[in-house]
Amino acid sequence: MLTEEDNGEYLFVYDEMYVQSYPNQFVTFHMPVTTKPYRSKRLFPFFDGLIPEGWLLEYSR
Repeated sequence: MLTEEDNGEYLFVYDEMYVQSYPNQFVTFHMPVTTKPYRSKRLFPFFDGLIPEGWLLEYSR
């Protein structure tokens, strides 16, 4: 689950059932499967790469 908190920080957490079922199928090498949350002040590069071109420009107008 990927969320943006009120303070602008991003939080990514693997679902517990996913961790149990797929312990070796990570999103990216930098984010191995774990029950611990990942936090970042910037959107994680993997997810940033999924944003289609023009999407940010359309919403910034």
